[in-house]
Amino acid sequence: MPYKNYRNLVTGGAGFLGSHLIDRLMNDGEEVICLDNYFTGRKENLSKWIGHPMFELIRHDVTEPIRVEVDRIWHLACPASPVHYQFNPIKTAKTSFLGTYNMLGLARRVGARILLASTSEVYGDPEIHPQPESYKGCVNTIGIRSCYDEGKRIAETLCFDYQRMHSTEIRIIRIFNTYGPRMLPDDGRVVSNFIVQALRGQPLTLYGNGSQTRSFCYVDDLIEGMVRVMNGSHSGPINIGNPGEFTIKQLAELIKNKINPQLKLIEKELPEDDPMQRKPSIKLAKKELDWEPIISLEKGLEPTIEWFKKALLKENSVKR
Repeated sequence: MPYKNYRNLVTGGAGFLGSHLIDRLMNDGEEVICLDNYFTGRKENLSKWIGHPMFELIRHDVTEPIRVEVDRIWHLACPASPVHYQFNPIKTAKTSFLGTYNMLGLARRVGARILLASTSEVYGDPEIHPQPESYKGCVNTIGIRSCYDEGKRIAETLCFDYQRMHSTEIRIIRIFNTYGPRMLPDDGRVVSNFIVQALRGQPLTLYGNGSQTRSFCYVDDLIEGMVRVMNGSHSGPINIGNPGEFTIKQLAELIKNKINPQLKLIEKELPEDDPMQRKPSIKLAKKELDWEPIISLEKGLEPTIEWFKKALLKENSVKR
């Protein structure tokens, strides 16, 4: 679905999801301004667009205001993996609150439509399965994951308050586990952890016995859903994720068999507040967006593994 004559601002645009979104927008002939402070983003993710007349890259932290003239704001800026958002939890909370506040203020001033990339983490350790958008969640407000969980919840609150008070055009998506090329090898997410361990010939680490479940959405499917939400008429929140459900142990076995079937699985203590089940209900996305994922976990892991092979080879050559 092409865009015409939009000037897009993408916060967190040098990151995993942001760079894939920028690829999509640029390939559609859009004008793009990317903001990133490079905490988890990497300039190399955007290397093919640097110097393009329709692309601009600005090093900027969204906790500080910025003035630019844009039509659409894709607000993705926030560390999203436990390793990164727990590194400086106060900064994570500030990014969710102040970053969203600043982007909403910008959207209000210039009359832009804004999309907030929220998360399935707003559901916490859910008591309802699968999780529909109407479920209000079961979140620990004082735990080690709270900086991210509660940060995204207040970000959603801000969006709807701006809609109610200032008629700001908002769109909110709740992103479930997403994987694909350009994930960071050290981000602590389960897909990247298992692939990196397997490629290095190490045992794959299960936290607990691996019976907890997740749903894994390939990045191309996620970006398609995100674009449809921005272009659609539903404010959200709308779940975007793959409803295929796998135990963590099943994922480990799948990756192990693709890379090195001889590897062992080892168990470690389950982290605090780690959800036992996570699966999106995507009835609303099907109804409002005519969207559902089309790439299976088996298929999506292939390009992901190939990307990690190249990333680790590059990493090893740099160390030498």
